[in-house]
Amino acid sequence: MTRVSFAEELESAADRIADVSRPDLPIILRRAALMLRNVAGVSLEPATEDALNAIAAEMKVGRSDLIQIILREWLETNAYLPVRTLEEESETDGCG
Repeated sequence: MTRVSFAEELESAADRIADVSRPDLPIILRRAALMLRNVAGVSLEPATEDALNAIAAEMKVGRSDLIQIILREWLETNAYLPVRTLEEESETDGCG
């Protein structure tokens, strides 16, 4: 489950808190705690941070999306990941 889909599940549960079954509530809360524990911020130099923010704004994408794009392209360029075809790229463009 992605963080986005999990966040949506949490919001949905909050909207219908009276309808959430008692056994499901601890499970949802434990999963939320686990995800929060596993979220690690990356410390960047101020110049790098400024460059990322400027490029993200220019490309009209979120900062985390830009970082994912940069990492994926670097991994592909350096043969750590297979290079995606144009068809694969168009399939994933709208998915996040």
